[in-house]
Parts: sequence; structure tokens; C-alpha cells
Amino acid sequence: MERSHTLTFETPTFFQRIKGMLGVDFYRLFHTPLFYIFLAIAAIIPAMILGTMGMENPQTGEAAPALYTNTWHIIAAETPLYAVSDIAEYANMNMVFIFGGIMVSIFIGHDYKSGYVKQLFTTHAKKEDYMISKTLTCAFAMACMCVTYLIGAVGAGLFTRLSFEVNAGSLICALLGKMIMSLGWASLYTFLNVIFRKYFGISIASSFFFGTGILIVGIAAIASNSPLLNIFLYGSSVYACLTSNFWTVLVCLAVSVAWTGIYNVLGTHLLSKSDVY
Repeated sequence: MERSHTLTFETPTFFQRIKGMLGVDFYRLFHTPLFYIFLAIAAIIPAMILGTMGMENPQTGEAAPALYTNTWHIIAAETPLYAVSDIAEYANMNMVFIFGGIMVSIFIGHDYKSGYVKQLFTTHAKKEDYMISKTLTCAFAMACMCVTYLIGAVGAGLFTRLSFEVNAGSLICALLGKMIMSLGWASLYTFLNVIFRKYFGISIASSFFFGTGILIVGIAAIASNSPLLNIFLYGSSVYACLTSNFWTVLVCLAVSVAWTGIYNVLGTHLLSKSDVY
């Protein structure tokens, strides 16, 4: 009497699927020049801003007014930033999220231009896994940009001999808050790139537009400014400042997780209901 044999295949768990996709995404991230170019850009930005302060205008012969008197102002504003009244208030680590958005657009856009997405969804149908993996990978990349931005700022501060006086605890909380918000910003940019996946130029433009915070400044001008409006829609990256504390870090974490949940659900729904190719 013959004994029949049946083959059974164990379905990968959620964590096994995410681990596999993260492995692929991080491999691609670390093996593309794009990542290192944007790390360098993040370091150059504060160096250029601080390094050109006080330089003489060749037309007038007068020195340009200094934007900063303290090195750490290139990292964060003195108080929570809800509406920009001075360019120096915004010209800090928040700029990482503008250039980080462009990097995310290029990184995800390559998935569609190379045909990787078509191959992926043919063998791996879980759209939510794609959203989560891309969000986490891009959040890591932007957090690394925050680190190189910090290095560039410190180096430029030493070169220009600006003051380094600051409350160390508040500075650490501000840095943690902004780095944590990398997760929220990455989820937003991933969602935008899913929406404009067939229009590479528009996806980059939309990431730049939202990263600048122009939308919130406009809404605040019409509907009146409020901390709640800015914290949730623009991101508590505006809440992380040089008077931050542990509560600030918790707010940044809560907002970042909320953004991630909302945009991942919306992005997954969009991918499930439309042609992903």
C-alpha cells in the first residue's frame, strides 16, 4: 500500500515578510550613490549658511547681516515655531525634511522606472508591507541626514567661532524630536509618491511643496494660527526647539506615529484599489 506524501508550505508571518522587504530596501539604499549624496548635502547646508554669514557684498561693500549669533540656532529655533516670521527661524534642521523628501521621491520613483514594483507585487502581494518597508527605510535615511547636518553645523560653528552656549538637555530633546519626526515625514512622502507614482516630476515637486510648510503657513494666515494646527499638520518638528523637554519628545513621537498610521493606511488602500504599475 503506497503512502501519499503532501507538501505543505508555511505562510510567512508579518514580521518575516517585513524583515525580508527591509533587507532588500536597505541593501538598495546602501548600494546607491543617492543616499551618500544626500548625506553630504545635509552636512553642506549648515556649513554654507554659517560660512557665508558676514561676507562682504561686492556691490555695496557692506557685510551681510548675520542670521545667527549662536551655533545651535542652525539646529532649532529658540521657541516652538508655528508660523514663520523670519527666514532664520526656519533655516535650521527642518531643511533636512525638504531635501529628504526629494531623496524619497527619487528612491521610490526608481522602483517604478526600473520595473521593481511590478516584479515585487507579482510575487509579494501585501501592499501594506511595501508601505511599511519604504517608510522605515526612508525614515532611517532622513535620520542619518539629521546626523550629518548636525556634524556640518558643529564644524561650521567652530570655523565661524559662534557661541555654543545652550541648555544641553533641551538641545538633546530637540535633536531627538526632529529625528523622531523623520518617521512621520517619511510616511507622508511615501504616500505622496504612491499618489504620483506615474508622474516622477510631480512627486518631487509635491514633496518639496509639503516639506517647506507653505501649506500650513497659508492655512494659518486664513484660519488663524494655532499650535494644534501646526503640530499635527506641519509636524512637531516645529515643536522641537531649544527650550524642549521630555514632553516635547513624547509629542514628536505621538505625532510621528499618528502620521505613519494614517498615511500607511491611506497608501495601502490606494495601492489595493488601483493599477500599481
